[in-house]
Amino acid sequence: MAQADLLKEYNRKRDFARTKEPAGKRGRTRGNSFIVQKHDATRLHYDFRLELDGVLKSWAVTRGPSLDPADKRLAVRTEDHPLSYANFEGTIPKGEYGGGTVMLWDEGRWEPVPGKSAEDLAKGHLHFILHGERMKGEWLLIRLKPRAGEGKRENWLLRKIDDAYAGPAEDLVGRELTSIRSGRTMSEIAANASAISLKGKRGKTFDDAMAKAQKATPARAPIKGRSGKPPAFQSPQLATLVDAVPTGSHWLHEIKYDGYRSLLSVAGSRVKVFTRTGLDWTDRFASLAQEVGSLGLPSALIDGEIVALGADGNPDFSTLQQVLKGEGKGALHLFAFDLLSLDGEDLAWLPNIARKEKLAALLGQGSAHLHFSDHIVGAGEKLFRAMCEAGQEGIISKRADAPYRGARTRNWLKVKCTRRQEFVIVGWTPSSASGRSMRNILLAQNGDEGLVYAGKVGTGFNARNSEALLRQLKALSRKSAPLTVPRTEGRNVQWVRPRLVAEIAFAEFTGENVVRHGSFLGLREDKQARDVTRERAMTTPEIDSDVQVSSRDRLIFPEAKVTKGQLADYYEAVGAIMLPWVAHRPISLVRCPQGRAKKCFFQKHDSGSFGDHVKHVAIREKDGGEQDYLYVDDIDGLIACVQMGTIEFHGWGSRVDNVEKPDRLIFDLDPDEGLDFEDVKKAARDIRHTLEDIGLVSFAMLSGGKGVHVVVPLTPDAEWPQVKDFADRFSRALASTEPDRFTATMSKAKRKGRIFIDWLRNQRGATAVLPYVVRARENAPVAAPVSWAELNDVDRAAAFTIADVAQLLERAGSLELRGWGEARQTLPDF
Repeated sequence: MAQADLLKEYNRKRDFARTKEPAGKRGRTRGNSFIVQKHDATRLHYDFRLELDGVLKSWAVTRGPSLDPADKRLAVRTEDHPLSYANFEGTIPKGEYGGGTVMLWDEGRWEPVPGKSAEDLAKGHLHFILHGERMKGEWLLIRLKPRAGEGKRENWLLRKIDDAYAGPAEDLVGRELTSIRSGRTMSEIAANASAISLKGKRGKTFDDAMAKAQKATPARAPIKGRSGKPPAFQSPQLATLVDAVPTGSHWLHEIKYDGYRSLLSVAGSRVKVFTRTGLDWTDRFASLAQEVGSLGLPSALIDGEIVALGADGNPDFSTLQQVLKGEGKGALHLFAFDLLSLDGEDLAWLPNIARKEKLAALLGQGSAHLHFSDHIVGAGEKLFRAMCEAGQEGIISKRADAPYRGARTRNWLKVKCTRRQEFVIVGWTPSSASGRSMRNILLAQNGDEGLVYAGKVGTGFNARNSEALLRQLKALSRKSAPLTVPRTEGRNVQWVRPRLVAEIAFAEFTGENVVRHGSFLGLREDKQARDVTRERAMTTPEIDSDVQVSSRDRLIFPEAKVTKGQLADYYEAVGAIMLPWVAHRPISLVRCPQGRAKKCFFQKHDSGSFGDHVKHVAIREKDGGEQDYLYVDDIDGLIACVQMGTIEFHGWGSRVDNVEKPDRLIFDLDPDEGLDFEDVKKAARDIRHTLEDIGLVSFAMLSGGKGVHVVVPLTPDAEWPQVKDFADRFSRALASTEPDRFTATMSKAKRKGRIFIDWLRNQRGATAVLPYVVRARENAPVAAPVSWAELNDVDRAAAFTIADVAQLLERAGSLELRGWGEARQTLPDF
């Protein structure tokens, strides 16, 4: 079909005297471009367009693209668009076809997967690869069979293929809220246009209401400039070898990757890759550094492991050696597991689990070769068995509540499936076998008085690695032995200067302290010979809380038969997943010493009766004096509070190290009696979309009571007066535009039949219930984070109780909740 005919329907639907959309004319082809436009028309959707046949083939994806391979998004085929539409961003006038705001949300190029063709589209099945700024990797478009009454409408499904770019369903549309061309939000694009609808959207009426609600706003404090330099190297934390997997919920467990420990220092396109000893190996890992530099990350210091994947898809040290020597074609991958600093802020003092939450939010979907290292809380034995069965090295177990320390500690433990250690090569013996030049190598490790002989290894060599190793050994040749070796072991040995470090797998050390059944894996160029000592597996530490819980059998929730001991056990179990939100934050406690049905009271100060695990921070009061407020920094602190009769933990919107600058906004949706929970959920979704329109990412949390909290993470820049003023004006503007649904005042008379948007949580000294906290209500409900997709299926705010602890732990580690509550964003400037 001629190009003009392909655009006939597009031109027929539009009055170009009214709309600024480009007319359907032949344009200059780019060959294989694609774009996605966020389109706020009658219904918010995303227009997905692929260049083909000289036009943009187009689909309206009703809920936007999803990174979850299990999530099939409806994509309704629309008319072909001209290539010039790839530059359109603006507002289509009300009353025109597609009237509403259009944002250029993503762009790039596309290609069919190898073995497929663009012609497959006509067959109703297109398997393709996207190289966009936001949409990457393999995708699939499938046409559905038409149903009766659909006429010419074509319904397709857009689905992500499970690859390195797959992730949570909401990672894309929930977090990417600005134009890839102009950096503007939807509201900024529509700033000079009339609103299409006020329900759940920001428009002129909403802007006017925000301005009307504004009182005497204090001058906005200037935002401090962020560090734009890649951070300096820091000594990494090292793990202690132990003989068994630690048990209990204090520990999180990760795969032990078989590669090179590396610290990634990044700031935008500037990237440095350091070894564990501080060597700058950026040139050796140039492809990986270049890929990370293209992600536009802020200033950050990321800890991880660089690996190469073997033929079985698992990390393989020998393959890594070949790639680094240019002898292998495999790609290098970085598995990131810690975040030491971000935007110039030191994060080492935060609990391990909190640093990982920030890392997950920072990396998002990562890239083809940069991955977030997942973990599980508790159940380390299960992961260990799975790794050993897969032939992997083992696992790393880390104290969830521990800060980062640049040394070897027992807060990080390693448990190995097979014994592997580093050894110094001190000599080699020639081989008399045909085609083999080297029979074995002699090993040593550093002891208290110098090098100590550790045996011979004669397997693991092949033509490729032995030839290169032999060249290096001959260059280090010396006449005499550099250590004491048994006479029978020193025959025909060619001695070398002890410079090379070898990675050796072996069965055990014999009674003579030499390796048994050893195998050469490769050289460790990132480690110095002087640092190689014998690793001896220590006894796995057992963490017994030194906080004793008395009266464990006392009933705290009579109707649910939950005792004080069970409440303490719950908080110990969820402590790891709760710490990112409660640790280092001033807290108020709801104490009910005799149980929830008896007298309960708030407490925010303490004279020391809670014990050493509950900390104090001095905070200035209105009268100019100071008071000591409570905070905790580990799981024992939570248990100490429970011992003192605490049921609920409520936190400030700021942390103790930066108490005047909030790191979150909370909109607590409190429905009047008689309102259905569906009304609350709809209100939460509408507020989410309104926040999106002004460029703010938000998250949902079931309060465990009647309502939903809409949580807006903030980079702590603005101070309390600005944050309070914004929350006030935002809430009053919503109430003004939809007075039948919302009220922003506490008056019970004005709340009748409405939802109270409680913005008062966002002022200095106010608190809000924290994630995973048990509420002092019937049946011990829990405040629980949920994804926006999950919220659709929840039927009450108290959907989870203390009895659901196993489910809560499993959910916390799920893909859907990865990075929940974390986003780098500041308040829009109104």
